[in-house]
Amino acid sequence: MNPAAHRVGERVEDVVRSGDRLVRAAAGLSDAGLLAPSGLPGWTRGQVLAHVAHSVDAYVWLLRLAHTGRAPGPRADAATLSAAIERDAALSAGRLATLLRESLDRFAAQARALPAPAWDRLVPALAGWRHPARYLLLRCLRELETHHLDLGVGHGTAQWPDSYVSWALDDTLTTLRIQGFPLASVAAVDLGRRWSMATEGPSVAGAGHQVLGWLSGRTPAGVLTIGGPAPALPDPPAWPQPPLPGWGRVDDEA
Repeated sequence: MNPAAHRVGERVEDVVRSGDRLVRAAAGLSDAGLLAPSGLPGWTRGQVLAHVAHSVDAYVWLLRLAHTGRAPGPRADAATLSAAIERDAALSAGRLATLLRESLDRFAAQARALPAPAWDRLVPALAGWRHPARYLLLRCLRELETHHLDLGVGHGTAQWPDSYVSWALDDTLTTLRIQGFPLASVAAVDLGRRWSMATEGPSVAGAGHQVLGWLSGRTPAGVLTIGGPAPALPDPPAWPQPPLPGWGRVDDEA
C-alpha cells in the first residue's frame, strides 16, 4: 500500500472509532436526557446528535460526488438541513442513536469504496469552499469529536485523540496566521509542537487539547499559560474557519 493510501485508510478508521464512541454515548442517553441542554447555547442534546447525523450524510453526498464526478441527486440546503434537525431531535433516544449509526455506516462504506484518484477531486462545502475529498475525513472527525464534547456526557478535550488534536491545530493555526491573528506563538507542550504566528502579541502554551479547546470556544483561557509583553489574549474567531490557503470558492469560477 502506498503512503497516501495508507494515510487515507488510517483516517477512515479514525472516523469509525470516533463515531463508535459517539453512538455509544447517544445510546446511553434517556429520552429525557436528549431534551437536556447541551454545551452549545440554545441546543439540546437531541439537536446536537441530529445535527451530527445530517452533517455526516452531507459528507456522504460529497463522497459520492467525488466518486462519480456527478451530483448524486439533489443536495439539501441549509434550510432543509435545519428542518430535518428539528424533526429528528424529537425522536426517541434509541431511534436517534440508530439514525446516527446508519449515517456513520454509510460514510464508512462510501469512504472505503472510493478509488484512490477520487480523494484528490475537489468538492464544494455547503458554505461555498472547495476542498479535496480527502479533507472530508478530517471534517467528519472534527464534527464527531467536537460535538461529542458538546453533549456534556464526560467526553472532554482530554479524550480527544492526539492525532486529531495535532491535525486540527495545524489546520486552525495556519488559517489564523494568514488572517493575522495577534498571537506570537502557540505551544502544545504534551505533543512537543510549537507554531510561530504573528510578529507581536502574547504567546500561549498548554496541553494541545486545551489549546484546541480554547480556539474552538470549548475551554476557558484560564487553563493556558500566557506569556509575552501583551498577556491579554485576543478572542478567537468563530470556529472552525475555512482552510486557508484553501482551494478556492465555487463562485470563483463564475
